[in-house]
Amino acid sequence: MVRNIKLNDGKSIPAVAWGNGTGGLSAAGKKAVDTGALALREGIRHIDTAQSYRTEEETGLAIKAAGADRKAVFQQQHPDHPEGIKSSVTDSISKLGFIPDLLLIHSPFVPAHGKIAVFWQILESLVEDGTLKGASLGVSNFRPQDLEEVLKIAKIKPVVNLQSFPEFSSPGLHLKELEYHPYVLNHLDPVLAIQAKHGIVSESYGPLTPLLRHPTGGPLKPVLQRIAQRLSKDTGKPVDDATVLLLWTVQKGVVAVTTSGNPDNIKKLVEVDSLPDLTDAELKEIEEVGRKVHFRHYKEHMTKDFPEPDLPQDV
Repeated sequence: MVRNIKLNDGKSIPAVAWGNGTGGLSAAGKKAVDTGALALREGIRHIDTAQSYRTEEETGLAIKAAGADRKAVFQQQHPDHPEGIKSSVTDSISKLGFIPDLLLIHSPFVPAHGKIAVFWQILESLVEDGTLKGASLGVSNFRPQDLEEVLKIAKIKPVVNLQSFPEFSSPGLHLKELEYHPYVLNHLDPVLAIQAKHGIVSESYGPLTPLLRHPTGGPLKPVLQRIAQRLSKDTGKPVDDATVLLLWTVQKGVVAVTTSGNPDNIKKLVEVDSLPDLTDAELKEIEEVGRKVHFRHYKEHMTKDFPEPDLPQDV
């Protein structure tokens, strides 16, 4: 079974995705190909890449190396260069070897200030003229004001807003972006309200921040561990707290995008699809506990002109 989430253009997106921009895979050549092929053979059906990851060509090669049906693998791509948008997009298509299923604006600061709407209209024209035939369009790291700027003029609505924090480097560029998880829900409420109104799905890159980056794990950690013990007992196989957090993410209707070069961790990621759902009470408890604190590991552009809530980082 592959969990899918319906998009506002009628297509579906696999709810669990593997990204090749971090975990030692960015610009890693053969390693990115081999690990990507492993992820596909294990059952991953959604790959996230970007121009700045410098793994576009490796994404296409990984699909071929895995012997996977290209049509069965959902692939999303981020154009990061504002100049020469069409040539930038066609260059990515050439490297990938195919048109991606979903193309995202990597952040609201990729377009020049005040030019988000113009940038979006150019992407729409690329869908209309066949350059991006069949592709969905989305955004990434967009604040409420950024979403409103696009929605005022959009003929093609964004299907997703990727809440991400991939770390990558290229000449003159080093970005650390935002995250989606229970500890940032209070801050994201205005974003989520706009997305709910327009049927825009959230994507979370790095949904495991509460466990991997919070100094103690905060009040969520014991809750996740208790639920993991319950699932382990019920399923007869080990389930850890990170898997519980991924289950919570996808059951919230959010695409969970994470990464690893570790074969065991990739297998755990795939197993999320086969696990039973968390109970309504467990979903509610995770959210209620998460909303008691505010913890954001990366504070680059998501907090610019979008104030964070006045809450403790731990309780």
